[in-house]
Amino acid sequence: MSPRISGGSLNSRKLKSPKGLHVRPTPGRVKESLFSILMGRIEGARFLDLFSGTGAIGFEAASRGAARVVCVEGHRETAAAIEAAAGELEVGTVVAVVAAPAERALYRLEGPFDLVYLDPPYASEMPLGLFRLLLDRGLLADDALVIYEHAAKSLLPDVPGYRGVREEVYGDVALAFFTPHGRARADATVG
Repeated sequence: MSPRISGGSLNSRKLKSPKGLHVRPTPGRVKESLFSILMGRIEGARFLDLFSGTGAIGFEAASRGAARVVCVEGHRETAAAIEAAAGELEVGTVVAVVAAPAERALYRLEGPFDLVYLDPPYASEMPLGLFRLLLDRGLLADDALVIYEHAAKSLLPDVPGYRGVREEVYGDVALAFFTPHGRARADATVG
């Protein structure tokens, strides 16, 4: 089943999902909850979607008013599908696609980003190196929020340089919310 945008200016538009094992779309219920949580932060935000898959999270951010969305996808055919969808949805001026592995892409990007969504394959370990690179490369705004989607059964380690501010569990899927340690304003926490 193709993912569908659930809110904003592109509400109800469908995305083509590339066939194969390279894509595991975020469940619709999780996506809707995520954007409900981010409601007060998304308008005008600079949004980075790492491990984009179908691009559904990035397109949802664009649909709900993000000023800039960068979708990073390491699988070239999948990245090309995101780029084609940006053209079809007429959001090519807001959504940029980087076809590269996440770590390599972080060396090419210019920040800062207000919101970062990390959704690596569930079988992989928590990408602590990516969290570190986001800080080291100055890719995060002072009040940035980093959201990490992971398998609910996974125990998360401490993330050096970050403070956990919220965790939500939706069946087998969990979202962990982090702010850069020592840089978060009082209103940077969510919910």
